[in-house]
Amino acid sequence: MLSIQKATITLEHFVVSARKYRPQTFKDVVGQQAITNTLLNAIDNNHLAQALLFTGPRGVGKTTCARILAKMINSDGAETEDEDFAFNIFELDAASNNSVDDIRSLTDQVRIPPQTGKYKVYIIDEVHMLSQAAFNAFLKTLEEPPKHCIFILATTEKHKIIPTILSRCQIFDFKRITVKDAKGYLKYIADEQGVKADDDALHIIAQKADGAMRDALSIFDRVVSFSGKGLTRQAVTENLNVLDYETYFESTDYILENKIPELLLQFNKTLSKGFDGHHYIAGLASHFRDLLVSKTPETIALLEVGDQTKNKYLEQSKKASQQFLLQAINLANDCDLKYKTSKNQRLLVELCIMQLASITFDGEKKNSKHYIIPASYFKNKGITPIPVNVPSKASENTETTESKSFQKEETQAVVSNFQVKTPPKIVLKQDNKRTSGLSLSSIRAKKEHQIKQMDVVVDEINLPKEPFTEKELITVWDTFIKLLQEKGKHNLASILSIDTPKVKGTTVHLEFPNATNKVEVERQQYDLLTFVRKKLNNYDINLDITINEVMEKKYAFTAMDKFEKLKEKNSNIDTLRKTFDLDI
Repeated sequence: MLSIQKATITLEHFVVSARKYRPQTFKDVVGQQAITNTLLNAIDNNHLAQALLFTGPRGVGKTTCARILAKMINSDGAETEDEDFAFNIFELDAASNNSVDDIRSLTDQVRIPPQTGKYKVYIIDEVHMLSQAAFNAFLKTLEEPPKHCIFILATTEKHKIIPTILSRCQIFDFKRITVKDAKGYLKYIADEQGVKADDDALHIIAQKADGAMRDALSIFDRVVSFSGKGLTRQAVTENLNVLDYETYFESTDYILENKIPELLLQFNKTLSKGFDGHHYIAGLASHFRDLLVSKTPETIALLEVGDQTKNKYLEQSKKASQQFLLQAINLANDCDLKYKTSKNQRLLVELCIMQLASITFDGEKKNSKHYIIPASYFKNKGITPIPVNVPSKASENTETTESKSFQKEETQAVVSNFQVKTPPKIVLKQDNKRTSGLSLSSIRAKKEHQIKQMDVVVDEINLPKEPFTEKELITVWDTFIKLLQEKGKHNLASILSIDTPKVKGTTVHLEFPNATNKVEVERQQYDLLTFVRKKLNNYDINLDITINEVMEKKYAFTAMDKFEKLKEKNSNIDTLRKTFDLDI
């Protein structure tokens, strides 16, 4: 008979670091030296108010300081370590005790003096959760409490507390814990637990906590559970889903070296790891900001990074000019703002990083903001596109489809010979109605026009640039005006007919009497230039439009001038005026 021994494994109760390393004295409180010194001096000088309000963000030490203060008030220095004054400290949760009855029972308890010690201390946490009626019931007791009673109120949302309560309290505003202070405390805890932690790893945890020490300790426990006794930067970034500094350093190097293919591959690799494109571009903008800060010795202190990382920032900031960094920040921020509304978010980020990599390119640019290095540049450097082999089945499919369509046409022709032909329907020609500017068709047309007007960079190296004369341009110009009249665009045709275009080099100069004409031509210049460039076989042609106020005065006819113009066109108008004795 086999004897099976059952072994029972006893697990020790795990206490999270936020509770295990909760400060027991004011000296242990992190990042709140101004408040702790004030409270210590108030106790020493017997100058402590009876109603205190601790306010600030989560995890900065409000409740901890309240407990330390409550313990120090009743301490006379003669007590032992085992001695406890917890029976004189009452902690209330205002979220669950927010009614008038709860406050009434509290005011009844306040009247009873303490059995031991000097003071009864009431710590009311999350005091903003009290109802309006409860606040009003608490007013008189808070303003004039008994000598043996002290109230300590704690809240994260001071604006929700009524002003009459605030005026009766001495307010202490707790600040966010800095990255430096949080990092130093995490280093202390890591040494206490025997964890070897990298400086950059602790810095990332402190940054992720966003000023809350409790959050920093929770993240620390989670990362230690993941990586064990060795806390590395890589382990922290993997666990917290944070992009590493090295990613942005590598991206910036590619951008400064104009390596668009390598940059796009790196962005694809980042996406494949599960990171969001929005997170990437926002981090890249912050990286450019840090590089800009590193340009001057006075602002290096604004870098909240470790010493090793700070040296990397200093080295890379020497490579990047200030003009480049300012332009790069604007492009990255613009992409950040447009990301949520974009329907093709990946394309938006890819276009942005391509534009970033084209800022320092030495080639000729027409529009530096939206410029992208043409593909011919990388082709000349030896980067060739990947060839795509068309499968043989495609040709077979085309042949079969062609044969099927031919057979279908034959059968349709045979059937049509035996069918009785129906008389043709009379279709009334309808005039094209002008659509409203607020209609769906007009909005769609406007969007298409905007897409056409977008700054698109074209490789213009191999485009034709044949010379032309002014006479040839005027001929093409008149042809375009006739086409506009045939399409029904009489307004634009009349505007283009105001002035005869003049040529200087490859620039076409026009003069118009007012700004309205200029704006209308600029809106339609894409179609105009495309037509003229194709007809003259020169893709360097551009428009230069100016406003001549003298021409505007010329077109301001008097009533007599208008009558003379009409009389030139039809002489019978003068006869009509004389017959009916009309005034001009």
